[in-house]
Amino acid sequence: MSTITNNPPEIDENINVRNTQRPVKPRYTLYHLSTFLLTFVSYAMLHAARKVFSNVKSTMAEEWSTVANETLNPVKPDDIWNQYRLYNSPKDATVFLGVLDAAFMFSYSAGLFISGVIGDRFDLRIVLCLGMVVTSIMIFLFGVLSEWLHIYSIGWYISFWILNGLAQSTGWPCVVSIMGNWFGKEGRGLIFGVWSACASVGNIFGALLAATFLTYGYEYPFLVCAVLLLCCAIICFFAIIPSPADVGINTQEAHASINAPSAATINDHEASEETERLINEDQSPTNRPITFARACLLPGVLMYSLCYACLKLVNYSFFFWLPFYLHSKFNWQESDADLLSTLYDVGGIIGGIVGGLISDIIGLRSIVVVPSLLIAIPTLFIFSGLPNNKAVNGLVMTITGVFIGGPANMISAAITADLGRQEILAASDQALSTVTGIVDGTGSFGAAIGQVLIPIIQKQWSDWRFVFYFFIVMTFVTCCCILPLFIRECKIVYNKIKNRYTGNRQEPYNTI
Repeated sequence: MSTITNNPPEIDENINVRNTQRPVKPRYTLYHLSTFLLTFVSYAMLHAARKVFSNVKSTMAEEWSTVANETLNPVKPDDIWNQYRLYNSPKDATVFLGVLDAAFMFSYSAGLFISGVIGDRFDLRIVLCLGMVVTSIMIFLFGVLSEWLHIYSIGWYISFWILNGLAQSTGWPCVVSIMGNWFGKEGRGLIFGVWSACASVGNIFGALLAATFLTYGYEYPFLVCAVLLLCCAIICFFAIIPSPADVGINTQEAHASINAPSAATINDHEASEETERLINEDQSPTNRPITFARACLLPGVLMYSLCYACLKLVNYSFFFWLPFYLHSKFNWQESDADLLSTLYDVGGIIGGIVGGLISDIIGLRSIVVVPSLLIAIPTLFIFSGLPNNKAVNGLVMTITGVFIGGPANMISAAITADLGRQEILAASDQALSTVTGIVDGTGSFGAAIGQVLIPIIQKQWSDWRFVFYFFIVMTFVTCCCILPLFIRECKIVYNKIKNRYTGNRQEPYNTI
């Protein structure tokens, strides 16, 4: 006859041991620091490569046209180049520059969907570094070799710029996935807010490269950028660590947010299930990458993808066309316009960091994004009618960057990481790259459409104000795309405040 004992099951003892070992705060190591810096620099260099092209557009438009007089002062009025002009006027060349931007963004968008899936199935380090090397080669062929060998062909420029877009598409899904592997949800808004400044820092660095070397010829900014990008790829190949598991660190040890979930996101029953999952983690089957179709159906993915498509259209329009706008409207020197345009990126850095910090404090994201975009609407209207004053333009440019670039950085980094690390994905930790590719790919598709429409709008009405009106409409549509989520989060905040004053126990909620 069996004897009944009152001893607790063995699993309960393991649970207690696991609970006592849970760290309260994240434990950051040198691996975290190196991951942060290497991914930051690598993507900053990729963005610098794009910014160089946008900042030498005016010079390229003048050199690609047959106009050669004292007003334009073409950089290279040599006999060979004069025999092979591409266009009759800089205005016609401007349209082709818009086509190049659109070709880049469409190929970049398509590449993101593919690169996201690849990133979850292959070594993130190899995919990232290979994309950087190919990007360096494409930039050299597009902007340097064509000038050195006097290859002035529309087909040449379009072909290599499309390949450049495909190569650069490997960057963002890989660096976001690597960061997501090392940093958990606790404090993610602030950490990713600071880290997402990599794009803006890259823009500033690219603008400085263009302003410094443009006097020697527009091919030299491309040359310097290509060399630096290649060097960065070599360093990342030997130094970057894609996942904590690669150095023997458990994922739960790398970031405490998974070990100690917030009470705002799960209830006691869910916490017990999470504890049981952690105990049996070593006995579970190997995690498999999530499928593309399932990633699209994850909560919030399609909503934020549509939102980012509209917002990235506006954000990248400033990225591609702001220096050209300042040069053509106010007749400022191109180097001055390049440097002043960096204030928009400075604003984006500030907006991303502050917005990420506030969203961490509140525990919600869209409740920060929507008010920022609503403030951006009157700012864009003011920007459209500014006088020829560098100080005033610089101030409004910075404010615009805070409320346009800041939310864009939040969606592309912190919010995307939240979407790719949802609790329903506990059975698969290989989803973040795919989700990142979907969100950023959809956003890039919207940005590509914008690069086609902007030169058409500007040429049709010959007034940049209509371009800004177009930005206002798209910003408003951005707010509408995530309005249901914003309303739900407002109700959550209202109930939280109400329960605090009434003494009722607050119901748990999901931040996605």
